[in-house]
Amino acid sequence: MITALVDYESGNLHSAEKAFQRMAADHGGEIIVTSDPATVARADRIVLPGDGAFPACRTGLAGYDGLFEAIEQAVITKGRPFLGICVGMQMLASWGREYEDTAGFDWIAGEVVRITPDDPALKVPHMGWNDLVITGTHPVLEGVQTGDHAYFVHSFQFHTEETSETLAHVAYGGDVTAIVARDNVLGFQFHPEKSQAPGLRMISNFLSWTP
Repeated sequence: MITALVDYESGNLHSAEKAFQRMAADHGGEIIVTSDPATVARADRIVLPGDGAFPACRTGLAGYDGLFEAIEQAVITKGRPFLGICVGMQMLASWGREYEDTAGFDWIAGEVVRITPDDPALKVPHMGWNDLVITGTHPVLEGVQTGDHAYFVHSFQFHTEETSETLAHVAYGGDVTAIVARDNVLGFQFHPEKSQAPGLRMISNFLSWTP
């Protein structure tokens, strides 16, 4: 069982790699950090992280010849489990509105817009720990409950067109999307590798999830 952690120079993958390797030890799987389309194409599961701005991540991914196409074939055509983290989740949307309108993967309909808290005292970016509010069910959320903490660093959030595809949010001057899902595609706005026990539990669940 191979899980491909896609490396397209979107940030430091060291902590994510360590967390996934730790959890994979319980499942007998292998974690491979790669930017090679052939490796991604044969992977059993795919994880796409992302740090920074939506347009830069989208451009960065497109800069690796054949990489997005390999991801799309594995996920959309072959139905392999997929997890997007932070901007890796945001790129699932139809559009990103950060700096300029940028087309996303359009795997989950919606758009990524700037967080606008009702309370002007709340700063953007939304940074630090916040309590998850679970509103949907999913195998990857087994053992995770409302009130569990997750670690966030972001200024933009994903508004899904179908509310049923938003599985969790946090309160930050209004609801801020935390988890989205559709079919074999899953996205976390927070960093599970930095979210202690709840984050590790979700990583473990993902590694055993069969959509």
